[in-house]
Amino acid sequence: MDNPKAALIEAAGKLFSQKGYYGTTIRDIAQERGIRSGSLYAHIESKEDLLYEIVDVASQAFIDALEPIVATSRPPQEKLIQALAAHIRVISTHLETSRVFLHEWLLLTGARRHIIEDRRNHYEALWTALLQEGIDRGTFAPVSLRFARLVILSVANWVYLWYDPAGPMNPDQIAEEFGRLILYGLVHPTAGPPASNRETRTLSLPS
Repeated sequence: MDNPKAALIEAAGKLFSQKGYYGTTIRDIAQERGIRSGSLYAHIESKEDLLYEIVDVASQAFIDALEPIVATSRPPQEKLIQALAAHIRVISTHLETSRVFLHEWLLLTGARRHIIEDRRNHYEALWTALLQEGIDRGTFAPVSLRFARLVILSVANWVYLWYDPAGPMNPDQIAEEFGRLILYGLVHPTAGPPASNRETRTLSLPS
């Protein structure tokens, strides 16, 4: 890699993903790059610089993938599946970076942490807007937007743990499966409501 700083960021992303931010030392990163520890400081001032660079790129990648989808006039169900696919695609093409972003961003300090927090809030707001549009158009049930968003993103975020680039399913196919479950659930339409919601008769006991 011709860009020394980019090579450091790549090495740090790999190690942060494997060992965690606190578990990775500057010496570890230098050894991964095959250079002396002191050489790193020609490109960075601290280990946190590398964490911020990784998280900064990842957070923007998620936003850039989702914004065009939310802006379209497609049906809400289609947009939801496309949004899921976009989210999973970012993770699947940047597995190590995504793992660091999802789990290590809270270790940033000061203004950097606020920047990433604002990005995350913006990303969640895009999902909220997508879901609210579906409710407003009568496509989605009037559920809690917060919990709906939490369910969707929780399901999608953990893809990094099991996704196999050489596996039988690509991000679009995974999104279709997730989307079907999220949109239509597990219960067959003919199954009726659960027993706890059915009318029950009160038996009168003889006195």
